[in-house]
Amino acid sequence: MNQEKVNELTRWMKAKKIDVAYVTNPNSIAYLSGFTSDPHERVMALFFSPNQDPFLFTPALEADTARQSNWPYDVVGYLDTQNPWQVIAEEITTRYGKPQQLAIEKSAFTLDRFEQLASYFPTTDFSNDLTTVIQQMQLRKTTAEIETLIEAGNWADVAFEVGFAAIKEGVTEAEIAAEIDYQLKRQGVSHMSFDTTVLVGAHAASPHGAPNQTTVKANELVLFDLGVIWKGYCSDATRTVAYKEPTAFQEKIYKIVLEAQLAAQAAVKPGITASELDKIARDIITDYGYGDAFNHRLGHGIGTSIHEFPSLVAGNDLVIEEGMCFSIEPGIYLPDQVGVRIEDCVYVTKDGCEALTKTPKELCIID
Repeated sequence: MNQEKVNELTRWMKAKKIDVAYVTNPNSIAYLSGFTSDPHERVMALFFSPNQDPFLFTPALEADTARQSNWPYDVVGYLDTQNPWQVIAEEITTRYGKPQQLAIEKSAFTLDRFEQLASYFPTTDFSNDLTTVIQQMQLRKTTAEIETLIEAGNWADVAFEVGFAAIKEGVTEAEIAAEIDYQLKRQGVSHMSFDTTVLVGAHAASPHGAPNQTTVKANELVLFDLGVIWKGYCSDATRTVAYKEPTAFQEKIYKIVLEAQLAAQAAVKPGITASELDKIARDIITDYGYGDAFNHRLGHGIGTSIHEFPSLVAGNDLVIEEGMCFSIEPGIYLPDQVGVRIEDCVYVTKDGCEALTKTPKELCIID
């Protein structure tokens, strides 16, 4: 359990006179409780009161595992034959009384689930949103969190080694991605942080393309976007390499993206804003004439989930502070021609930043 962050949440509840906080995003639950699970369609939740012990609410088939985690408080399990909302209402009322103010994560609640919860508390005020509160809590990582993120980044570097070694004439994107996942599992990494991406040649011009039966050919670029979940924290990194000698045009596009990525990463320090970082990379790519081909934000936060607050994008004037962790990932995507992205996640230090992944970024040519 993250006691420091739990204390921060309960202080906020007291200040806002919140009777109950209902945390429902599985990533938020893992962040605060230390218990990680994907409940799929079932209801899982974490409940806090400013003056009473919290409790974890899980499907019955997860309850024993939750009790064996480092969560020190009650775990309430419910059967598939039970109405979870009725059980939740009974537990809240028994433990905390009828709440006048019940805060929820609005971004994680479907309308259907909210209506079912609200039907048991018709006079309760649900206007307070936990989403931004938890985002702010996650924004600045502790030393222990950063150490874990560094470990996760080390595993991403291992994954790149495996992927680069799997490149050969005629092998498919899907085969390379499968080899990465297989070898990481063999070494003790149970989950990747997202589906491993391997894109070859013109297919890499799709920023969120999925590996398919496209095969590796000589004189093409291969884009890898990957990461792992390690001790509950994610890594995320991208490298683009060449198989055999790249063409002059491929090398040109690569150098532009590398220049943008290095410049933005070098500019990271406390006091700069998220939008300023985005502009540094975007201006470089735009000055070379490829601004329209950089069609996504510069980066995103990272922690217990792969995409956290903040978003490094134009218009976001959030001031960067020590302890923040986020990606720097410019790209150029030219349909039917080439796609290049280079990404490191970094953690902000008192006077700069350090990358969580160490795989070199100069163009690697695989023979």
